[in-house]
Amino acid sequence: MSAHTPGAQFSTEIARRLRELDRLAATGGLDDAVEILACALRGDGVIQTFGTGHSEAFAMELAGRAGGFIPSHALRLSDLVLMGRYDKKWLGTPEFERSPDVADALYELYDIRPEDCFVIASNSGANGSTVGLALRAKAEGHAVIAVTSLAHSSRVESKHPSGKRLFEVADVVIDNLAPFGDATVDLSSGPKVGPVSSITAAYIAQHLTLGAAAALTAEDLRPPVFLSANIPGGDEHNVSLEARYGRRLNPFVTVPAA
Repeated sequence: MSAHTPGAQFSTEIARRLRELDRLAATGGLDDAVEILACALRGDGVIQTFGTGHSEAFAMELAGRAGGFIPSHALRLSDLVLMGRYDKKWLGTPEFERSPDVADALYELYDIRPEDCFVIASNSGANGSTVGLALRAKAEGHAVIAVTSLAHSSRVESKHPSGKRLFEVADVVIDNLAPFGDATVDLSSGPKVGPVSSITAAYIAQHLTLGAAAALTAEDLRPPVFLSANIPGGDEHNVSLEARYGRRLNPFVTVPAA
């Protein structure tokens, strides 16, 4: 691949950012966030994750995947529709994620407990639902980790009545290193292409998972990690540990009567 092709330029942009995230982790820049996750897991807490739009992929990267923590749960705006709080006309609309009014309804939809922590991703850090959920989590006493683009968020106004952006609410802020507008490759005509926030956010998610798992292992605690459901024994392993948390991980699961 020529060094001047768009693909090569994009590869360079991604590689530079991943190296910077590696340096951040190696120098302790993620330690506070890792400790928040490890503390929640030690205390029977659940890692609550949230993101809207493409940042929903970040929540999925942390919650409910092979190699990730079993006590993890992704809050989803679509659950407000599935559980009957909002009409289906809201699905897929920008107004849904921008609305500050959905945050309280979303928080109250689930079995969230004091020992839980929150990891919230938003490239812009400005949408009403994102900021509102961070504020609600903080008000309830939860530690909040934000993954956001400081380059972007510092240049936009909040859509939340508080006027705050996500990085101004969270206890710990991790910069996803995306530029303003997210895209990185200039083709000389038209808008830039090659957004990076989904890739860097996923990399951050795995650094956090690795760090927290290592912290627990160092204390002779076995990290509660999902196995792939597509390997022998995976389902049995996962179900046995998921049963401990029940509806805290899945609001749609039927819990047997005691």
